Amino acid sequence: MSDTYRTVAGRATATFEVRGSEFLGHVAPADTVEEAEAFIEAVRAEYADATHNVPAYRVPAGEASERTPGSEVMLREYGDDDGEPSGSAGKPALNVLEKRDLRNVASVVTRYYGGTNLGVGGLARAYSRAVKDAVDEAGVVEERPHRRLVVRTDYDDSGTVRGVIESTGVEFDADYDERVRFDLRMPVGDVDELVERLNDATSGRVEIDR
Repeated sequence: MSDTYRTVAGRATATFEVRGSEFLGHVAPADTVEEAEAFIEAVRAEYADATHNVPAYRVPAGEASERTPGSEVMLREYGDDDGEPSGSAGKPALNVLEKRDLRNVASVVTRYYGGTNLGVGGLARAYSRAVKDAVDEAGVVEERPHRRLVVRTDYDDSGTVRGVIESTGVEFDADYDERVRFDLRMPVGDVDELVERLNDATSGRVEIDR
């Protein structure tokens, strides 16, 4: 499957100072708007004493599927100045993600004001640099479009189901309650094969939300 995209390899933070102001660029992978906004809120909470926390992200507006591959899912692109002069922060941050052709990624630039105004041009350069440095720190990788599946089964089949899931090497969380629930994140192109294997292994007793 050649439908790949570029994103950051993981979370990262990069720090520098400009004329007394401290800038911290933060980036993280995010597959959905909800994940991007959760990352932004987490950074804002951690750096609640900062003068500004400027967010930007490029993430799919919906989920990839067999009929709509990742490259055809509309991207939501967002940037906000968070109180900085209009156009001096959010847009320059978003521009870095666009120019590097990165998606499924969220960023926040934290600024602690140092007492000297930088001007719109100086701010734009600083916010751009913060995102660039954070992306460089994280590293860039090629990913395949993923989607999330929820697999539910009775305890009698749970060992078999878990074994099939583990054999694929995909990420998953297991919750053992009245029934057993597995939450998976897996490449879109592999979904049909896994569903077929799970149904075969359990004679169709497994329940799959896709």
